[in-house]
Amino acid sequence: MTLTGDLTTTLWTAKEAADAARVEANVVRNWRYRGHLEQARTDKGRPISNAAGQPLYRAIDVIRAEKATRERARRVYRVPAPAAH
Repeated sequence: MTLTGDLTTTLWTAKEAADAARVEANVVRNWRYRGHLEQARTDKGRPISNAAGQPLYRAIDVIRAEKATRERARRVYRVPAPAAH
């Protein structure tokens, strides 16, 4: 998954969003259910879906939701200290 281009216009399915955020697709669906992520909408406010009827999400919104949930969970990713002998 590349994060190049205009992230405000790039649209992802839940699977693509999950791949980008390195989580499972059900996590992305939970973000939506919990109000952390909204389905992309047209200028007239209609929800955007792909041809299969799957909801699409703006890449920038996925990145913001992922960042916010990690911050709320206080997850810190670091290299463990070497074991003392």
